[in-house]
Amino acid sequence: MNTSKRRILAGAIALTLVAAACGSDDDSGSDTSDAAVTTDDSSATTDAATDTSEGGSDGDVSGSLLISGSSTVEPISAAIGDAFADANPSVAVTVNGPGTGDGFAQFCAGETDISDASRAIKAEEAETCAANGIDFIELKVAVDGLSVITSAENTELECLSFVDLYALLGPDATGIDNWSGATDLADEFAATVTDLGAVHTPYPDADLTVTAPGEESGTFDSFVELVILPVGEELGVEEPNVRPDYTASPNDNVIIEGIGANPTSLGWVGFAFVEENLATIKPIQVDGGGGCVEPTPETIASGEFPISRDLYIYVSVPKLEENPALAPFVDFYLNEGITKLVGPDDGQVPYVPLAEATLAEQLAVWEAREVGTREG
Repeated sequence: MNTSKRRILAGAIALTLVAAACGSDDDSGSDTSDAAVTTDDSSATTDAATDTSEGGSDGDVSGSLLISGSSTVEPISAAIGDAFADANPSVAVTVNGPGTGDGFAQFCAGETDISDASRAIKAEEAETCAANGIDFIELKVAVDGLSVITSAENTELECLSFVDLYALLGPDATGIDNWSGATDLADEFAATVTDLGAVHTPYPDADLTVTAPGEESGTFDSFVELVILPVGEELGVEEPNVRPDYTASPNDNVIIEGIGANPTSLGWVGFAFVEENLATIKPIQVDGGGGCVEPTPETIASGEFPISRDLYIYVSVPKLEENPALAPFVDFYLNEGITKLVGPDDGQVPYVPLAEATLAEQLAVWEAREVGTREG
């Protein structure tokens, strides 16, 4: 997702966020063609960069920051970038969301300060970073529920199980363009896979139009890992994946538009994009073996919703050494940003905040400047 397209969502979120968090009605995340979240902040010192108690927002920071990667994490970084910019008017913050994989490619090439990610870094990506001399600090920033969605006009569809989703979106669904065409597949799979939810067959005689993230997206990877892989493994399928014949995009707003435009559509996005677009799309309850559960902040936080994942930022150690604005920004991100701007309340980015213990772990990792991944 390029930055101008980001504004479609970030404008709706960040306009309220900055006003609520910073007492300002100036919102660089509003719907404009300006690609950067620009702020100003005077000059950072090493001491200010390491002072997490003040959140690094004392107005003495200057410079620029480039954040790229996951379009799912992008609304969080955009909102926090706006708030940091408001507190530090000499810092320019640019946030864009081409996808987790593309973001890591830029990050490991030394092009960005922070990489947003909706999954942990892969081993091969970490190896590329290492080969290029890019050490990194991995920090969790929120929890997301991957939301299966359809058009708001689709009043008949309420719940799908993992087995349903595999029948409709898995490799055997290739070429099926009508919901009813997957009915026999689903019934066949259900005879073998009995612990990942009951199927909701027969499916309707209606066009099946799939719009969803592409392979460059961490949201794609997470869906495959959490939904497709468990069913495929029970079926004995080697390296199961999503069907290739669908409209793929790294831009969540394009996905939302595609889903909203087709009454019998099917796809998936991060939870925040659902909350901001309920006029045109609706979330489908998901049964991963424990019954049908709707994605909400409460069900995602409790783990009841079966498609949940952690969201991350990766901070470049070489950039920390050369960019005096970066450490104060990460201080602000962890101490004031995600603690105030992420959550279910009005004016917050509607992901699930980290549990208190998990947040404490991230603060300790950041304070110690602990490098490497603990997840991949």
